[in-house]
Amino acid sequence: MTNQPTAPELRVGVVGVGQRAGLAALADRPGMARVVSCADPAERGRADARAVFGAEVHVHERHEDMLTDGLDAVFVLTPDDIHTAPALYFLEAGVAVFVEKPLAVDLDDCDRVLAAAARTGTRLYVGHNLRHLPVLRTMRRLVDEGAIGTVRAVWCRHFVGHGGDYYFKDWHAERARTTGLLLQKGAHDLDAIHWLAGGSARTVTALGGLAVYGSSPHRRTRPQGSQRVQDWFDEGVWPPSALRDLNPVIDVEDISMVLTRLDNGVLTSYQQCHFTPDYWRNYTVIGDEGRMENLGDGIQGDAPLIKVWNQRRSGYRPEADLTLTATEATDGPHGGADQALVDEFLRFVRYGGPTDTSPVAAREAVATGIAATTSLRSGGTPVEVPALGPRLADYFARHQPGSRAPASRRAGPDRGGSH
Repeated sequence: MTNQPTAPELRVGVVGVGQRAGLAALADRPGMARVVSCADPAERGRADARAVFGAEVHVHERHEDMLTDGLDAVFVLTPDDIHTAPALYFLEAGVAVFVEKPLAVDLDDCDRVLAAAARTGTRLYVGHNLRHLPVLRTMRRLVDEGAIGTVRAVWCRHFVGHGGDYYFKDWHAERARTTGLLLQKGAHDLDAIHWLAGGSARTVTALGGLAVYGSSPHRRTRPQGSQRVQDWFDEGVWPPSALRDLNPVIDVEDISMVLTRLDNGVLTSYQQCHFTPDYWRNYTVIGDEGRMENLGDGIQGDAPLIKVWNQRRSGYRPEADLTLTATEATDGPHGGADQALVDEFLRFVRYGGPTDTSPVAAREAVATGIAATTSLRSGGTPVEVPALGPRLADYFARHQPGSRAPASRRAGPDRGGSH
């Protein structure tokens, strides 16, 4: 925002220096923002904090000890089931909060976080980076331009080719920690479906099961310790039955199929499979004047195509009426989406205003994932998704009006604690 006055460097904290610490590292830019404080209960996390952010960073075991470091904003990058406590703590303290997706694994916790942000006037942001993925942004632009008429249906097939390594060797495999992978993994796609469709799910039904990893005898018997995905990931292992050292507890589904009706009448479907040989997402958007879909998603460094059929009826024709590639840069993690996400958060911390992500939409993705999991585990019984109360919905629809700028914008940059 070139018309904004020069602002002091933001002082940023990180809670949970693990698998997604690289996201916060994208915010560590001299003159704009500096990571000055980290907290992690694990010795490895605290060591990584110094390795990633430098020897001068303040490092704590407890996130409650970070306030003395004079923070403007904090990234909450803990495991999903412990997002809520640090998010609430820093919102109450007036520190802008970035919560990695999913917002929480419990709907009541989501609503508590939203309510705290509204009550305290502290800025809240949720890290749904797919809204910054170039291929999805291009598809959303085509929807907005009317390329396929009025959207009537959105389908998403998610081939999670690395699912065994990513979700069945650690805490992700346990219902107690994730609720289920339709929430933990699916929150990304459910939010993207809602975004493309312009609505939120209100009725959900789902089927699924534990088809492959549940029967594997190759469970870990020793403690996991401080290991992370990069310590065991090996793309060369195939088929899924060849995977070793799976989590001792595996009670989440590895294949699921979801149908929803949104509040605007759009019908959607979402399929998630964790034992495919390929790893990518395919979105199909059908309107009353055409349809489009992506081939490749750009996350793995590929060059995805978006094809639109909207000029005439025919049989199968691969040439389509319009073929284009994503129009935004795709360098960096998740096709450049992570950097764009962090840039938007830092801008929001400083100045407030509209963002492409939405805390309410993040809550709706969690609510839909929970409803789908409930339906799946009850044999496909339809489940109604509870809507957020109108007062909170209105507050966030108006982009958190009256929320507070960081302390550095109010009282100057020279404040905070010491080592």
